[in-house]
Amino acid sequence: MDNPFSPLEWRRINLSRQGLLTPPTDLAEAVARLGYVQIDAIHVVERAHHHVLHSRLPGYHGAMLGEALERGELFEYWSHAAALLPMQDYRFSLPRKLALREGQRHWFERDAPVMGEVLARISAEGPLKASDFQHPGHKGGWWEWKPAKRALEQLFMEGALMVRRRERFQKVFDLTERVLPAGVDTRPPSDEEFAFHLVRRFIEAHGYGTLKQMGYLRRNVQPHLKAALAALHESGELACFSAHGQIHWFDAALQVPPALPDRVWLLNPFDNLLIQRERLRHWFDFDYQLEVYLPEEKRRFGYYTLAVLWQEQFIGRLDVKADRARHLLQLRRLTLEPAAYDAAGGLRPFLPALEAALADYARFNGCTRWKLEACSDRTLRSHYRKQQWLAD
Repeated sequence: MDNPFSPLEWRRINLSRQGLLTPPTDLAEAVARLGYVQIDAIHVVERAHHHVLHSRLPGYHGAMLGEALERGELFEYWSHAAALLPMQDYRFSLPRKLALREGQRHWFERDAPVMGEVLARISAEGPLKASDFQHPGHKGGWWEWKPAKRALEQLFMEGALMVRRRERFQKVFDLTERVLPAGVDTRPPSDEEFAFHLVRRFIEAHGYGTLKQMGYLRRNVQPHLKAALAALHESGELACFSAHGQIHWFDAALQVPPALPDRVWLLNPFDNLLIQRERLRHWFDFDYQLEVYLPEEKRRFGYYTLAVLWQEQFIGRLDVKADRARHLLQLRRLTLEPAAYDAAGGLRPFLPALEAALADYARFNGCTRWKLEACSDRTLRSHYRKQQWLAD
């Protein structure tokens, strides 16, 4: 189990597999390469799913996602969280759906009468969203969902409904048989097939990983993953090495990509590269936490902090907010990591690449300028706070 590559080479492999070094040809390929793209509702800047795709797909804009859904290239469902998934993976969403139909609980108890009424309306009237079902006196709130909305979500999770599109971020539901493209494989996979799918998807997306990472937030899959890994190792498709006290499995045909470009990526908190925090610490020496859900007094870096990646190292965290009325991207705080400095304590030469990334991210958010409001480095703070920087 000798380790065939250096830590730097493993980081390059991960970045390459994640689609950051060699952009995908189109949106469908981008999602297929990643395996999923997490959906999130926070909107202080462009939502997470749009940002993840923008980070990998030159020229991406939000309408492209809706068009891909309408073409049947993607579908919405649950991965480790709400996500966009490649349509070719549809059959691997069926184990969860079948388990829920058979009594496994998701969020709520099943309300069969209301589910039947909701299903009958959509069958007769066509695609509907939760706001099309009136519920006088409803106050809102996640755990105060009106009965029809609960029924919609339960029917969606069980597979009777799919999301046809979104309107102002609201799901528009339709019958699954009216959404699924012709020819999609709808055979439920066996436990063994599902395990092989999880392993191969993870390896395709990252290049290497542990059994725990491949089964991230999945129930009752570890025995089947172990068997799949053993079989793939026996066949020569996968090899393994030991690092950080764990066995890591990797594509036996892996090749190390060339030197990384002089580029900065501003990565979303829900980006696929960041989502497994232990992995991030082990391979990138970056201890990252999203502080949205912490009380304000406990936040160290800010409400919505992007990870700042330069070449293969994380050099900072950037708390951002789009002031859409003024077309201004507010950089509320930039906190630099030790990796931002050289051995003599001077800043490494990442500023031109950072400015290019900031201009691009501002434009992506519909902003024409950006301004740094606070920074852990006094030199940078005094340099950037004197003016607002154009994003054109």
